[in-house]
Amino acid sequence: MNNSTSTGVYANGNDNKKFKGDRPPCSPSRVLHLRKIPSDVTEAEVISLGLPFGKVTNLLMLKGKSQAFLEMASEEAAVTMVNYYTPVTPHLRSQPVFIQYSNHRELKTDNLPNQARAQAALQAVSAVQSGSLALPGAPTNEGTVIPGQSPVLRIIIENLFYPVTLEVLHQIFSKFGTVLKIITFTKNNQFQALLQYADPVNAHYAKMALDGQNIYNACCTLRIDFSKLTSLNVKYNNDKSRDFTRLDLPTGDGQPSLEPPMAAAFGAPGIISSPYAGAAGFAPAIGFHQATGISVPAVPGALGPLTITSSAVTGRMAIPGTSGVPGNSVLLVTNLNPDLITPHGLFILFGVYGDVHRVKIMFNKKENALVQMADASQAQLAMNHLSGQRLYGKVLRATLSKHQAVQLPREGQEDQGLTKDFSNSPLHRFKKPGSKNFQNIFPPSATLHLSNIPPSVTVDDLKNLFTEAGCSVKAFKFFQKDRKMALIQLGSVEEAIQALIELHNHDLGENHHLRVSFSKSTI
Repeated sequence: MNNSTSTGVYANGNDNKKFKGDRPPCSPSRVLHLRKIPSDVTEAEVISLGLPFGKVTNLLMLKGKSQAFLEMASEEAAVTMVNYYTPVTPHLRSQPVFIQYSNHRELKTDNLPNQARAQAALQAVSAVQSGSLALPGAPTNEGTVIPGQSPVLRIIIENLFYPVTLEVLHQIFSKFGTVLKIITFTKNNQFQALLQYADPVNAHYAKMALDGQNIYNACCTLRIDFSKLTSLNVKYNNDKSRDFTRLDLPTGDGQPSLEPPMAAAFGAPGIISSPYAGAAGFAPAIGFHQATGISVPAVPGALGPLTITSSAVTGRMAIPGTSGVPGNSVLLVTNLNPDLITPHGLFILFGVYGDVHRVKIMFNKKENALVQMADASQAQLAMNHLSGQRLYGKVLRATLSKHQAVQLPREGQEDQGLTKDFSNSPLHRFKKPGSKNFQNIFPPSATLHLSNIPPSVTVDDLKNLFTEAGCSVKAFKFFQKDRKMALIQLGSVEEAIQALIELHNHDLGENHHLRVSFSKSTI
């Protein structure tokens, strides 16, 4: 770094004049500029955004401007952090936060007022990172390990709409250190777990980062406390309890014992292993970047759930006999009905679970297609929700493709319109960071959620629209508070899938195009 660029930052907010959405990106710097920070956020929460990527060396909060500057120990850590949060906007207090490189090369905050809290928070965090114990005068509630604290956490999962397995817990909590043992059980009608780390510092960190987060979008909330136990005694390795230090334990309930390679896979980083094929076909809101570990902020729109971009897919690759590329965003879709399927139909259907960039129906084998999603976690979500569903009389299958991208046909190459590029389509549901659509991703269901209905359209108009599309309408109701939305229940899930493909974006007149999604409700 030459000294000429080594300007200090003072609280004049001079980085913010140029943002009107068109600011050219700065060259990398270890100082990051954060915007749109909620006013009630603490210093520790802002620091937590940087922690997974390396040491945070300074912080300047500009509360009046909802901005902050975060200085990382190295430019490399800052680059990793920016690359990580570019596809998945981090959230603080459920609000999207925007991060970019600052024009400044270092933070000089010595002469600034109101820096005491930021410095205390930084000291507290570095105490945890170095494993030293509570600092005198540091806020023990948010940054430091209390002497004698247990390495065992007690975890309660609220809003358990989808099953949470021992493997899922292992994957999430492994991001904070070595998990030795897990015991799961149900108590007072609540799913609970005890989880033992190798070190109390890891337990402390995990609690700080994960307490109150959601495992899946808008459900399965983690409530975490320290256990009074200091060590767990696991007798059996099965789907209820596991000692990761002893692969020789019996299963105890007649289940086949894990094969050693499989058991080893559980210990590998970022694994959702094959017994977990997605709860009810539901993908975690968590896909892990192998390198960076967990990020505390959220997948856009989930209510502050755990988030890690790339993909939980990586884990499935440790299982012998599966093909495909870990972290791939291209799906191979097979067993389609060649007479009825179109690229546009696949674009609309897979677009319920992510933004579809390209679709190719195979020229020589039209029951097979490639669908390229915006990223690997969307591909995983679409695969988990749609594989096994019936479409046009056939059971669709979706797996990860070995292709990294869908190639467009060359000039003059015969293609019959089977390859389409949708990357600039106005119909993408997830373009906006923090879009509400991220909270409304549900498995295919016979009940559809309709929105953007103009005032002149009646119940009968909508029922007729679906009947003419070949559906049997079982029930219909407008939302009481908002007549622009309604629920319609059809004869089967297959009918609903086909109706969504045919009628999403249907022109209802008055410049209103119907929006169709799967609903979690029934009428």
